Amino acid sequence: MSDTTTPGLTLPDVTHHRAELGGAELHYVAAGASGSPVLLVHGWPETWWAFRGLIPLLAASHRVHAVDLRGFGASSKDPRATYGEAASAEDLHRLVAHLDVGPVHLLCQDISGGLAVAFAAQHPDDVLSLTGVETTLAGYGLERLADVNHGGSWHVGFLGAPGIPELLLGGHERDLLGWAYDVMGATPESVTPADLDEFVGAYSGPDAWHGTSGLYRDLFTDAGRTRALLTDKPLTMPVLAVDGPSHPLTADTLRQVAAGDFAEARIEGVGHLVAQQAPTELAEIVLGFLAGVRNAPVTQRG
Repeated sequence: MSDTTTPGLTLPDVTHHRAELGGAELHYVAAGASGSPVLLVHGWPETWWAFRGLIPLLAASHRVHAVDLRGFGASSKDPRATYGEAASAEDLHRLVAHLDVGPVHLLCQDISGGLAVAFAAQHPDDVLSLTGVETTLAGYGLERLADVNHGGSWHVGFLGAPGIPELLLGGHERDLLGWAYDVMGATPESVTPADLDEFVGAYSGPDAWHGTSGLYRDLFTDAGRTRALLTDKPLTMPVLAVDGPSHPLTADTLRQVAAGDFAEARIEGVGHLVAQQAPTELAEIVLGFLAGVRNAPVTQRG
């Protein structure tokens, strides 16, 4: 269904919708009238608004959807619901069925890599291709980002500690998000004060941290689950890895789990927030990749 009100900032030629998917009500936006479908999945600390620069560029030739994951943005934040990669991966499966546009080109970034890859591995008929942007997976390198003794960041463990974000972050949302965007390389040109206000608003209020804590907590409870899944069900659709900073962590990760065509790209001079900092460059890379796989069938393992 379409919304009669628009939550927060919006874009021209974008429509807002809600889908009741059983375990959650998801907010998503749609743009573009033709071409193969693309589904964009945000990371942290983001919502669908992270793709504000990318959506118009893709929508010129594709039908584009960008979702707020459960517990994020304008999607439901029920404290009684389940949060984490498994729940959000199933949400994407149900969302693709709800959209009724056929299999999608899936693009994920940051912490959403685990849930997007799980979705693609478990439901290959839903996914034409997978693009990972600045992401890695539990069991393949994500743990290193929590190791503060070897260059990791304190926030990974903090956000994954059960109950701690909900307990301590009320009233300090702007402090944390301002720090995060600074560390991740945001500039006034890429993330304006109005953009930051939008994100702060999305992460403020009762129950606003359930989605975040659920995804980060999965890193510490994975116990080999992701590696076992991808050993049994590697990604059979074409895969593109896009990295920004100097270390090709995304490519190093996704190369290990791709059983079919694999491509990689690097955008120089950009930080972690690739979609927000370099939407034009990212769109050029993604559109070139999609042009080669647009009509490729999804392969199922026997």
